[in-house]
Amino acid sequence: MKIKFYSIVLGLIISICTFSNLYSHTGHYKNLKLIEMDIYRNGEIIGYSNYYFKSNEDIFEVINETEFEVKMAGVKLFSIKSISKEKYQNDQLVEFKSETMQNKKRKFVNLFFDMSKDYFIIDGSSYKGSANKENVVGNWWNHKILTSNSQISPLSGSIKKQEVSFISKEKLVINGISLAVDHFKLKSTDENLEADKRLDFDIWYDSKNNIIVKVEYKRLGKWQYILKKIE
Repeated sequence: MKIKFYSIVLGLIISICTFSNLYSHTGHYKNLKLIEMDIYRNGEIIGYSNYYFKSNEDIFEVINETEFEVKMAGVKLFSIKSISKEKYQNDQLVEFKSETMQNKKRKFVNLFFDMSKDYFIIDGSSYKGSANKENVVGNWWNHKILTSNSQISPLSGSIKKQEVSFISKEKLVINGISLAVDHFKLKSTDENLEADKRLDFDIWYDSKNNIIVKVEYKRLGKWQYILKKIE
């Protein structure tokens, strides 16, 4: 019984220490220029998701370009081509814009922070309205996604409630380099969502460099976003 109790306490201490390292946000990235991630489906590279960073005094901007295509027997089954821009001022997201073509269907988000009302205004292809300023845009460059209770879709503006749990500390080999990482599980809290709209991700986070190095999920195959390059 004592061993079990001490194991529970130790697990809680590890979780608290791990999450406490996640609460500083854009300041961790101001010296970065680039994060490149390869996108895999069933072990095959099908595209990329790259982030470009620009910092000037209290303004911090991130541009994301994502493109991939899934083919079977030479026939295109699924494709996405997307570009977005996030703008932060003093660590607060103040603007987000994205344009996406998903299987020839246009999706978009136009978000701005209303300072007088202290919340986001969203005009998206799936949602139009206000949102709490604590929401995070669902991109893989920002480790704040691991501490937020909800996220905004970067493709359509929809808002999904989420819960994040710490799984374990692990060793992970990325591009031939062994990394000490924290493994998290991120899931939707709304069980009534359609299966293809639920959040269900395994995320590996390098706390030393404040970088998400791998994301994995299953949806018509196994998908992985894996860090390729960082500058």
